[in-house]
Amino acid sequence: MKMLNEEVEKQLKDVFSNMVNDVTIALFTKEGECPTCEETRGFMKEIEALNEKIKFKEYDINKDQELAERFHIEMVPSIVLLNDKEEYLGVKFNGIPAGHEINSFVPAILEISGNVGEVPEKIQERVDKITKPTNIKVFITLSCPHCPGAVQKAHKLALMNPNIEAEMIESQTFNEISNKFDVSSVPKIVINDKHELVGNQPIEAFLNEMEK
Repeated sequence: MKMLNEEVEKQLKDVFSNMVNDVTIALFTKEGECPTCEETRGFMKEIEALNEKIKFKEYDINKDQELAERFHIEMVPSIVLLNDKEEYLGVKFNGIPAGHEINSFVPAILEISGNVGEVPEKIQERVDKITKPTNIKVFITLSCPHCPGAVQKAHKLALMNPNIEAEMIESQTFNEISNKFDVSSVPKIVINDKHELVGNQPIEAFLNEMEK
């Protein structure tokens, strides 16, 4: 069953007309052990059909182990967005980016294509000073209207500094890791598995935790 109706498809085609370069949606699945993989695969194919610059590739977390390790894939379904050179820039979605979360997925595709919004100089200076590997997890639910904003900021930070990796985690699909980080409300942001924020925080709040 299609997830996008004609009206939404038309809107997204207009948005994606602003893409600069190709983007590859790399979906990692697992044979026989992934209840939401089929739905995610179908949705990604719908997205691919909206613009010729969007490419879709599917991999298996076990069969394509070397690639999965390179992109730090630990869950399925998991999506990484690659630029026109098929480089991983630290933008990942664990779980299907449907519902409200399409509002973080679409901007990520645009930015990775080269359509990048400007950032205040003071913010850029702070981001540039991050020299250690930094992981940002943003736990979300698909019905949460405030979650895409938090995911967008995390992905923005990843695109600004190669030392930063940012991942959306759909908390209902991935109960185990959600319980590990005591996710009771969303968005919940976890930086380097120890610093925590709750809510759609400003980008400065992310940086305050990252600088600790």
